[in-house]
Amino acid sequence: MKRLLGVVVLMTGAAALASAQSVSSVIQGTVKKVDAGAKTVAVATASGVEEIVQFTDKTVVHGTVAGAKDAFQGLTEGSEIVVHATATGAKKTAVEIDKLGKGGLKVAEGTVTKVGAGGKTVVVKTADGAEQTFDVSANAAAEVSKATAKGAESAGKVTVHYTEEGGKKVAHFFKKL
Repeated sequence: MKRLLGVVVLMTGAAALASAQSVSSVIQGTVKKVDAGAKTVAVATASGVEEIVQFTDKTVVHGTVAGAKDAFQGLTEGSEIVVHATATGAKKTAVEIDKLGKGGLKVAEGTVTKVGAGGKTVVVKTADGAEQTFDVSANAAAEVSKATAKGAESAGKVTVHYTEEGGKKVAHFFKKL
């Protein structure tokens, strides 16, 4: 019985340690190098740090040429991107990569006027007075939460990078200005 209890305690501790090592992060920068052999992308950030991110078959890429068949789905050196990644120790693995800038995701700028239940939708009033409603992707939910932590009225100006899917605008990257 003591042995079984010891095994259960060890397994629980190992599971807790493993989950503590997996952290979600957002990296914004420019693709410096694509290494097809190692399946990695080097991203140069605005602060001058170079982040190496592992690319997998499950990595989703938005904002590139539709139908790109290469492993990196059309990402090239010099592309401005945002990487949503998980980290285990020093190893970062891309869950989603969003191409920004020319030829990338669509952009809307404005002020948040409303955040839907659970942060699943956001309404942004643009400079021309129009209100646009965005569904929020799971990866962008944390960014919405940070930008609207004190309520929509204090979020200020934001930039929303989005795609149009099934007649809806889906926000993939949300940044407070």
